[in-house]
Amino acid sequence: MDSAPPSYKGHRYPVEVISHCVWLYFRFPLSFREVEELMLERGVAVSYETVRRWCAKFGQAYAGALRRRQPRPGDKWHLDEVFLKINGEQKYLWRAVDQDGNVLDILVQNRRDTAAARRFLRRLMKKTCSVPRVIVTDKLRSYGATHREVMPSVEHRSHKGLNNRAENSHQPTRQRERAMKGFRSTGGAQRFLSAFSGISPHFQPRRHLMSAPDYRAEMTIRFASWDQATGAADQPAEA
Repeated sequence: MDSAPPSYKGHRYPVEVISHCVWLYFRFPLSFREVEELMLERGVAVSYETVRRWCAKFGQAYAGALRRRQPRPGDKWHLDEVFLKINGEQKYLWRAVDQDGNVLDILVQNRRDTAAARRFLRRLMKKTCSVPRVIVTDKLRSYGATHREVMPSVEHRSHKGLNNRAENSHQPTRQRERAMKGFRSTGGAQRFLSAFSGISPHFQPRRHLMSAPDYRAEMTIRFASWDQATGAADQPAEA
C-alpha cells in the first residue's frame, strides 16, 4: 500500500513549485543557484537557500515514494564499490543494482573489508525484503567471506567481466560528483546519493530500446508517478 505523500504544512510555496525545484536539482547537474535562475525565468522568485532546504527535506522522501512504486527487484543482484574523496579522505560507495539496472541501495562507508560488505548486504536484504537467486561481484575477497556467512545458499559469481552492470551504474554518480566539485561530508554524500539514485534513474528509461512514441508514453507515465509520489496529483486543478 502506498504511503501518504509528505506534508507541506507551513510552506508558502505550492507543492508544484517545491517538487519542480527538487526534480530539477536531482535530475540535472545543476547547482542550487542555477535552479534559482531557472525558476526566476519562469516568474517564480525563490532563493537558492530555499531550494537547498527543500532538497534536503523532500529529496529522500520523494525517492522513497518512487521506490515503493517500483516492481519487486530482479533475482540477480550486481554489487560493486567505488572510492569517493570526501574532504581529502578516501571513502567507499557500495552500490547494488538488479539485472535491469535498477538501483537497489547505496551506502557510503569508510572501508571495503568484510565487515563493510556484511553490513551492506544485510542492509540490502532488509531494505528489499528479498533474497536473490544469484549475486555478481568483482574479485574482492570480502564478498566471498560475506556470502558464505550471510547467504550461503545463493549462487555467487565472482568475475570482473560479469559486473559491468554495476560498474556502469557508477557513471552518473561520477558525473554529478564532478559537477558538485566533490562531497563535503560522509553524511551529506549518503543523503544526496540516496535521493539521487532514486529520482534521477526514474526519469531515464532505456531510451535506446524505445521508439519515440513509446518513449514519450513511458515518460508520461513516469511524470504521473512523480506527481503521485510528491502529492502534486492530489492538488485541485485551477479553474
